[in-house]
Amino acid sequence: MSFIKVATCSLNQWALDFSGNLQRIIQSIKIAKEQGCCYRLGPELEICGYGCEDHYFESDTYLHCWQSLLEILKTDLTQNFLCDLGMPILFNGVPYNCRIFLLNQKILFIRPKLFLAADGNYRENRYFQVWTKLKKIEQFQLPEFISKFCNQKAVPFGDGCLEFRDTVVGTETCEELFTPQSPHINMSLSGVEIIGNGSGSHHQLRKLNKRFDLLRSATSKAGGVYLYSNQIGCDGSRLYFDGSAMIVLNGEPLAQGIQFGLKEVEVITATIDLEDVRRYRASITSRCYQASLIDPLPRIEVNFFLTNPNLIMKISTPINLYFHSPEEEISLGPACWLWDYLRRAGLAGFFLPLSGGADSSATAAIVGSLSQLIFKEIEQNNQFVLSEFRRLFAQNEDEKINYKPKSAREIASRMFFTCYMPTINSSSETNKRAKLLAEQIGANHTTAAIDIIVSTFINLIEQILKKRPNFKVHGGTHEENIALQNIQARIRMVLAYMLAQLLPWSQGRKGSLLVLGSANVDEALRGYMTKYDCSSADLNPIGSISKQDLKTFLRWAAVNLNYPILREIVEATPTAELEPITENYQQSDEVDMGMTYEELSIYGRLRKIMLCGPFSMYQKLVCNWGHLRPSEIATKVKRFFFYYAINRHKMTIITPAYHAENYSPDDNRFDLRQFLYNSKWTLQFEEIDKLAQQLEQKIVDEYTNQQQSNTDTNQQQSNVETNQQQSNTDTNQQQ
Repeated sequence: MSFIKVATCSLNQWALDFSGNLQRIIQSIKIAKEQGCCYRLGPELEICGYGCEDHYFESDTYLHCWQSLLEILKTDLTQNFLCDLGMPILFNGVPYNCRIFLLNQKILFIRPKLFLAADGNYRENRYFQVWTKLKKIEQFQLPEFISKFCNQKAVPFGDGCLEFRDTVVGTETCEELFTPQSPHINMSLSGVEIIGNGSGSHHQLRKLNKRFDLLRSATSKAGGVYLYSNQIGCDGSRLYFDGSAMIVLNGEPLAQGIQFGLKEVEVITATIDLEDVRRYRASITSRCYQASLIDPLPRIEVNFFLTNPNLIMKISTPINLYFHSPEEEISLGPACWLWDYLRRAGLAGFFLPLSGGADSSATAAIVGSLSQLIFKEIEQNNQFVLSEFRRLFAQNEDEKINYKPKSAREIASRMFFTCYMPTINSSSETNKRAKLLAEQIGANHTTAAIDIIVSTFINLIEQILKKRPNFKVHGGTHEENIALQNIQARIRMVLAYMLAQLLPWSQGRKGSLLVLGSANVDEALRGYMTKYDCSSADLNPIGSISKQDLKTFLRWAAVNLNYPILREIVEATPTAELEPITENYQQSDEVDMGMTYEELSIYGRLRKIMLCGPFSMYQKLVCNWGHLRPSEIATKVKRFFFYYAINRHKMTIITPAYHAENYSPDDNRFDLRQFLYNSKWTLQFEEIDKLAQQLEQKIVDEYTNQQQSNTDTNQQQSNVETNQQQSNTDTNQQQ
């Protein structure tokens, strides 16, 4: 029998946390060995953590990776066990993103990455080089302290695979799965039966099914076993790596790991009969023909059996994969990201200015979701989560040992603080909603009216300028109206940070709180926010999520998280409540913006994902928005790009946000563009106007032609009727 049991894993690694990363790697290897596996695959760059970024330029990073690797080699973890690890390696002075294979305290092979991720959030080609010598292997001289322990001077380095006595093992890394000419095709045709993919892939709404489609395709066309490993959690940046380790055989999934969770280590396994691979491949005639023509990969011979012919094990059978709904993804992903950030920063909890509107309520609901996740893990006897919660929130020495929360609301009461900051322009409805939502979650809630501070600023301005500004509804200019709104928003930001520093102190606790923001991706794109207001925070869990998705999430959370007030919140008209309410006027976000949130989502996707400038965006919309005249669409497109241009500077100080959407305008990492634009877009808008005029004229011409056609048709019909009447008259006279 050719039975083999293999393991892959998701690890919550942290950039440059070499000790913690090593612990998690060792734990995953131990679990895999205990479950009878012979091969363990780990995530990309797992030894140092994927997100080291410019630390990859430092020699320390490479040194500490080798030191960590030595610690693994010194143990018996690799005894009769194949380990596939990820780490950066300098070869001839050139940095490479590598996979490194260990067996019996020896290094078998180092395989550098062939294709680097260099778009969106990824800048791998800034730190590493591509291995361009395809199907070639060279010798890598090991560091002296590694060489001395392993009794190996050099090891194979390059593009190849491992030939064991009973099977062939190959590897590709993350981005290589997504490329048009993926290495796994050549590997499969070269006889590689087991392919591992150590990945560093981040969460994005509605992305997981695409990843699985690629995994299925990788093995359904050419057969084989494909293992996928990924980091899980926040390793120090805006990204959340979403786990979802998988094992696929001949296009069928055999095992699936969690996408979101609070566990540090998750290992999944599958038992496979390699004869299933061989039979599958032999049955595809076209595949066999192509394999007979291939220039095969170089093989490194390994005198070792991965299968155990004497061992009879239950073969893994195909499973049904589970994909979270977008609402579940919003509930879970940002919550887990916040938990990693909070515990690794060692702060005392979260603070949120809670306005009673949809966006801040969505942020609050996500923290509520985290409270429920923590409680669920504690109830399931996750000692690590319990110990972390005690470390952060125990109030005395006894609680550090014995405290165990009794509900998710109790967890929120220790972790989450909210404040409603009204002015005379705020409504009793938003006050009520904010208070009720905080109660349903279990947060510590307070109210702090800021009118006295606002009045002090206005009086000071009057004293300085000898003029008193007024709101628009009281006869003020646009400039006065904006300034009076902005001062309210900025006071809230200052007060939020002061409360975040002093609320724990007021309870006799040490430390400060993480301030959470709640501006959505559409408002950031349009620039509908005050610079240095409550959109300025430490973290923003919804900063890359659209308003449309947030509204759907709130309806879902009202039921599934049991926060029923969210139903009322999501149905209320979105408003900043920064202007006076009168009988004839109530402020509305969409009126202020001059566009709807639905339109903003469309503009955002066309601008970033479809790579449209003003003119090409107009060309697409004029074809799709048949309910509007070309001139109306032109006005909308120009309005969007005008406000996008004059507000782009706000993206330079945007709060670090959980990355969830591909049209995020985050200037710091993802959406790299200038922040000083010519807001007139002179040539672009001229071209839009020209095309709009042509289309408008075409509509007029078509209408005119249609009217003329209708007139001609009516005249012809009239002539027919006249002739018929004359004919009838002549007939009657003849009779």
